[in-house]
Amino acid sequence: MNSLSLDGREQGRGYVSAKLFNRHSQTAKKNTTEAEKKLWQHLRAKQLYGYKFKRQQPIGDFVVDFVCFEKKLVAELDGGQHADEVHVIKDAARTDWLQSQGFVVLRFWNHDVLQNMDGVWDVITQHLMPES
Repeated sequence: MNSLSLDGREQGRGYVSAKLFNRHSQTAKKNTTEAEKKLWQHLRAKQLYGYKFKRQQPIGDFVVDFVCFEKKLVAELDGGQHADEVHVIKDAARTDWLQSQGFVVLRFWNHDVLQNMDGVWDVITQHLMPES
């Protein structure tokens, strides 16, 4: 179901109002997990082969944790709540939609980032390297 934004435009897939995005972004940044902080420290400022990552970015109806638009690469971090059946179904639908838009979606558990950053880094790096 579509709704109207504050300026009267119809909202639907692919459109997130600036007000809604700003409210989500402010809340998300206040509630950043330790894993998100750690991964962002590695991704920010083009530290990975010069590729620019953004965090908490809207894509369609979703706001993804991290994205490199140049490579169409999304990195999502999941806490323990993502192991329950409801989250598994929602995450699968989200991943399917993002992939249908041409994005590669990488999912990492928070504990992987906190305990095995080198492994997470290797997976992300493999997806950024040019194909031989």
